[in-house]
Amino acid sequence: MSDSNVLPASARDRAGKGAARAERRAGRVPAVVYGDKKDPALISMDPRVVTKNLETGSFFSTVYDLEVDGKKTDRVLPRDIQLHPVSDRPMHVDFLRVSADAKLAVNVSVNFLNEEESIGLKKGGILNIVRHEVELLCSVDNIPPMLECDISSYDIGDSIHISAISLPEGVTPTITDRDFTVATIAAPIVKEEEEIAAEEAAAAEGEEGAAPAEGEASAEEGEAKEE
Repeated sequence: MSDSNVLPASARDRAGKGAARAERRAGRVPAVVYGDKKDPALISMDPRVVTKNLETGSFFSTVYDLEVDGKKTDRVLPRDIQLHPVSDRPMHVDFLRVSADAKLAVNVSVNFLNEEESIGLKKGGILNIVRHEVELLCSVDNIPPMLECDISSYDIGDSIHISAISLPEGVTPTITDRDFTVATIAAPIVKEEEEIAAEEAAAAEGEEGAAPAEGEASAEEGEAKEE
């Protein structure tokens, strides 16, 4: 496994909310490692390392070698992350220990290729993404970093199903009872905002120019009679 898939961390000896807050005050991200019939391990990480890996878009589908205090300890798969509600800073990470023969359900992102060449998009259609991620069942060493879907041949009204996306050998969707839709090429919006605004303006002018109801005289007519 390459160095890019190594996550450095430090051991921490105290659990609980108070200990986690202390780690954050010290500029660290508290985390826990669980699974593989072993006791949970408490660790903390550099927030810059967590953020850098999270921004790759494949954080939750990448198996990492965890290096705690300079010693490689476990192979892990990120399973959950808590972010600050305002700043989006990482607040806590959960890691699952994995073994080579383990099969896991993993969400893998879908990357749509050749949008500029898409028949439907060139006609003004809209790419409607139904699933940004697809849940796959695969072994630890066979997790694809992402799925790729070429949409160049799809026209307006077409649907892109999971069967149109190539999967590595031994990898299957967790949904097996139907060929589910991943995306569609939708028709363009018929009425533009300018047309809607023009219609509203015309309706308003019609209301202002409407004749007064029977028995009601305008102020100008009243003044003319007084003269």
